[in-house]
Amino acid sequence: MFGMQVKFAAVAGLALGLVASAQAQDAVIHAGYLLAKPGEGYLRRQTILVEDGRIVSVEAGYKSGPKGVPVIELRNSYVLPGLIDSHVHITSENGPDDRIKTFEDTTVDQAFDGAGYAYKTLMAGFTTVQDVGGSNDAVFGLRDAIAKGRVPGPRIRASGQPISVTGGHGDINGYSPAVMALFTGTSICNGADDCRRAVRQQVKEGADLIKITATGGVLSNTRAGLEQQFSDDELAAIVEAAHAMGRKVTAHAHGKGGIEAALRAGVDSIEHGTYTDDETIALFKEHNATLVPTVLAGATVTGWVNEPWLPEASRRKAAIVGPLMQDMLRRAHEGGVSVAFGTDTGVSKHGDNAQEFALMVGAGFTPEEAIRAATVVAADHVEMAADIGSIEAGKLADIIAVDGDPLEDVTELESVDFVMKGGVVYKGAR
Repeated sequence: MFGMQVKFAAVAGLALGLVASAQAQDAVIHAGYLLAKPGEGYLRRQTILVEDGRIVSVEAGYKSGPKGVPVIELRNSYVLPGLIDSHVHITSENGPDDRIKTFEDTTVDQAFDGAGYAYKTLMAGFTTVQDVGGSNDAVFGLRDAIAKGRVPGPRIRASGQPISVTGGHGDINGYSPAVMALFTGTSICNGADDCRRAVRQQVKEGADLIKITATGGVLSNTRAGLEQQFSDDELAAIVEAAHAMGRKVTAHAHGKGGIEAALRAGVDSIEHGTYTDDETIALFKEHNATLVPTVLAGATVTGWVNEPWLPEASRRKAAIVGPLMQDMLRRAHEGGVSVAFGTDTGVSKHGDNAQEFALMVGAGFTPEEAIRAATVVAADHVEMAADIGSIEAGKLADIIAVDGDPLEDVTELESVDFVMKGGVVYKGAR
């Protein structure tokens, strides 16, 4: 208990100090190179006027703005919309202590860990994230605390616990039956009616969207494979129930059969999509579904295949899946699938989200296409396009800047120099 009190004091003190020192301000920003809407190239020598946390105007030339409003000089910088990561796990980070933390950590511990990870994410230039798998209490509590300005971090859209079948990816696996019985949550379902119940329960508890595990996964400690785990009628019931309650459905899916079953059932997006082929691409386009590729997660788990702390079942799956993901993204891009930037951070380290950009470029994206996936496309994917994703009048003032040209070298985004979220400057000029 004493340790938890120390953690509480440390994290609360950090949060209160940052919130007190980073206040919303009206501002005039002079942008030397402005990528206002990625995909449309730079505007030169622009003035952005920010009032009450929103962008009031974007005008050519360097203007002084209203009397008394401070000017933020970014004349030698490359200015972009705040970045959006469509797939994170903000309250956890994989590592050697994963299995023991299942027993030791409370949801309070997870929430405070998440506050630290959220701060790292914001400092990396990601002003919005979609969390698709964490304990309901921890991630919904953190989401709400950030929205109220009590904790600094990106705004969060969260699914809470993923919906899974008994023994599937998303259920607890690899412990004694007595232990697993204690840790089995209400999001585990079997049969169409029970899966409708699980969707409704997640909505009741605060889910912004529904995440399902349509296939097996790499990091679940089970030899249950990588293919379809929900039946077709269960998938249809989940989508029907979620859409009836105004929630989109995103599906973790690796195997071809599972991806295609989820798409036919009407899910709105696929996370990972490892075994996507030409038939799968046709289904993506037929159903107007989005791919969130998470290539960084593939690269990360590939580096873990000899780690003794990773269970053997997971090591075997990591060796298979990890090396395939960049080529999958290449096929999807060439096939015209809509791709929203997402990293599965929490597998990789929080704050390293921007490493996904270079992997996307390695899969055939231009730097500007990759940035568009993390702004314009991702904003639409997370249902916030009216407020974020571009630097335009009326939108929230989510603005970042780097010293070098990210359209020449996309790795410039791995070291962001200026971060404003909702008119609050968290990094750089104040």
